[in-house]
Amino acid sequence: MTDQPAPTPGTLHHVEIWVPNLDRTVSDWQWLLEDLGYTLHQSWDNGRSWKLGPTYLVFEQSPALTLTTHDRCAPGLNHLAFHIDTTDRVDLLTAKARENGWTLLFPERHPHAGGNHQHAAYLESRDGFEIELVAALP
Repeated sequence: MTDQPAPTPGTLHHVEIWVPNLDRTVSDWQWLLEDLGYTLHQSWDNGRSWKLGPTYLVFEQSPALTLTTHDRCAPGLNHLAFHIDTTDRVDLLTAKARENGWTLLFPERHPHAGGNHQHAAYLESRDGFEIELVAALP
């Protein structure tokens, strides 16, 4: 039994993302998730998951994949957005992401591509998965 309160009903339990190359995915995502406070939760031949609080993210190279590429503009997952505590931290994580092979999307509007009410970075992994790192402005 844990001392943690029960998760709020309706919040996400986990998100599972099928990927074309697990090794590349781990390289792209592990540093980011761990920097955000996630810890390795599960590891098996075809997958990894990282957990923060009651929610975890699963990345699996399933043998049942029907395609080998992800298209964020097709029906399905467009992006994952992460709360970031400060604008400086968004900028630091953006720089680290770019050093780790992520591409900055919408550079002409960065860091306000989502509007002037937030400081955000939209980044795309080598496999075409998009994340948004967002800090609200006062």
